[in-house]
This record gives sequence, C-alpha cells and structure tokens, in this order.
Amino acid sequence: MRVIPLAAESLGVRSMATYVEAGRTRILIDPGAALAASRFNLPPADEEWEALRRANDRIAAYAARADLIFVSHYHEEHFRHDPAAYAGRWVLAKDPRRMIAGAQARRASELWQGIGRGARLESADGREHDGVDVSFRVSPPLAHGTEGTTLGYVLALTLVDRAEGVRFVFASDVQGPVSAVATAYLIRERPHLLYLSGPPSYLERRLGPAAIDHGIDNLRRVIDATGTRVIMDHYALRDGNAADRFRPLWDAGVVTAAGYLGTPTAALEGRRHILWAAQRRPSARITPTGRAIVTRKPPVRYARGGTGP
Repeated sequence: MRVIPLAAESLGVRSMATYVEAGRTRILIDPGAALAASRFNLPPADEEWEALRRANDRIAAYAARADLIFVSHYHEEHFRHDPAAYAGRWVLAKDPRRMIAGAQARRASELWQGIGRGARLESADGREHDGVDVSFRVSPPLAHGTEGTTLGYVLALTLVDRAEGVRFVFASDVQGPVSAVATAYLIRERPHLLYLSGPPSYLERRLGPAAIDHGIDNLRRVIDATGTRVIMDHYALRDGNAADRFRPLWDAGVVTAAGYLGTPTAALEGRRHILWAAQRRPSARITPTGRAIVTRKPPVRYARGGTGP
C-alpha cells in the first residue's frame, strides 16, 4: 500500500489531501486545499499562494488517476468545489443530511447537486466494502474535536490492503483526538498507519492548555494500545511553536506529512507575520543611473478551499 500526502499544513497549506494506492485500486481522500483568509490580522503571504498553487496542481494530477474519491466533511480545505474533479468517479462523501448544519450543510447540498449526475455519488457514513485489492470501512460521524462542538462531525476511513494486510486509518479533523469516543474508535480499528489532525494548539489561549494536553494524552493512548505509526498534521501545524508544544509526540515517533514524505517542514501559516515582515521591506530595482525604484506588491487575493488563486 502506498500512502502519499499531497497537501498539508507542513507542506504550506490547509489540507489533508491524501492519495492511496493498493494493487489496482486508487483512492483520493479529502481533495481540497485552502489558505486562512486572515491570520495575525494578515492575508496570505506570497509564499502561501505559491504553496497553494503547487498543492492544487498535485491534487488535480492525482485526481486524474483515482477510481474512488472520499470526502470526510465539508470544511473548505477538505473538498473541491469543481464538479468536474469528480466526474466519472465513485464518490463517497459525508451524508449531507445527517449530523450536519450551518455552512457545512449548505456546502454539502451545493456539492451534491453539482456532482450528482456526473459521478457515482453515495453517502459514506458507516459504509463498508470488500474489493479485490482493498476493503474499507467508514466510521459513523465522529466529533470534529470535543463532543458537542459547533464544528460538526467528520468521518474516519479505514483502508485494508488485502494482499499485504496493512491497515491505514485516515481520521481527518478529530483534533488529537480530543473526544473519548473518537479515541476508542481509533483503538478499535487497530491501524498500522494513522493519519489525523493534531490538537489545535494555535487556539490554546482560547481553549486552555488542558484541552490540548488531553488531545496529546489520547493520541499516546492510541499509540500505546495499537503500536501504530502516526502522521499528525493539519491543526497542530498551524502553531508556530508546534515543534516544542508536541515534543512528547515527536519524540515518540510521530511525524508530520512532510516528515513522512522525507521533505523539510514548510508550515507557513504559523509564520505568516514573519513572511509579511519580510515582504513589507521595500523591494527595489536599481536603474543604470543608480536610482532605486520600489516595486509594487500584487493585490490581495481571496483564499477559498479547493480552488487556486
């Protein structure tokens, strides 16, 4: 089984887009990418826009290979808005009518209406399937963080390579996991490789240290109970201090998506204020007469999930 993270916070954008290949089966998971419209009261820096362009190019290239596309929930960075991206594919997506509300419900309805005729679109909640190369099981809706959160619910996907017996679990935005229910579910699935969103420590002043510590402790419980390798990214890598805040997990062998790929971490959002400080230094062109001409910055662009700038 090949597991390839395509885009993630450690790769410069908000995303958990992942491609999985087992035998002749090719699966694209959460094929979206986005940038925070505002962080540190600043719009995305140029480096972030370039990272988003590269991420969308990778996702589009792997979408062309995929047989199955899985969408865990309807936050902007987890799906693509363009119906053409799903055309001709088997699409399993979170049920747009069950345990969903607010903006996610609206986005889900729009997406289902847009892609319903061009793809084999089905509800993923609790779904099980035995294929020639891969069997899979989808969780019931799990809390997007703490139980009762207003952020809604997400689906976890377990993929089993029938030839190798390898179990890969993609747990999306369980944020740690913080929820005891999500923790118990992940332990029950007994993954060999687990990819999940870490605790949102960049919001620690709002949530309190105990909530972040709880997510760290729950992930240690999952590791201790299953022996799984872990890729932790997304919310955790929005913290510019993630290297120190999650030191116990990194020391236990947890890696980022970039680390799993063997590439340097490029978590840009948590450094946006630093990136803008560099951009705000006047960029000048020197004429043959020695005159300095300050160049102009490009206009601010709007960051939306699943679309490029």
